[in-house]
Amino acid sequence: MDIIRKIEQEQLKEDVTDFNVGDTIKVHARVREGGKERIQLFAGVVIAKRGSSVNTAFTVRKISYGEGVERVFHIHSPRIAKIEVTHRGKVRRAKLHYLRSRVGKRALQVKSADRR
Repeated sequence: MDIIRKIEQEQLKEDVTDFNVGDTIKVHARVREGGKERIQLFAGVVIAKRGSSVNTAFTVRKISYGEGVERVFHIHSPRIAKIEVTHRGKVRRAKLHYLRSRVGKRALQVKSADRR
């Protein structure tokens, strides 16, 4: 069992940006097309985080041309160049799957502060 942990420790990235569910982020993902490699941005709201250690993954959702698009990324993947947090959200749920049923501006609304 120690061997597995040792291998997992080698796979971990040191410079991982701290973000939570509800935050709006930009993920700089490396994409290989043919023989070339480029960086592609995917910006949206983090709706879920799961796993631990090397297996940590998060789901980002955005609205593109009126259609909802979700993508799952592994935090420690070499395919991720950088993660930028553009807006911190304040949510009361661990998973924001209810945003899937929302349309328009309501799909983008994640409260930044409680208004009463």
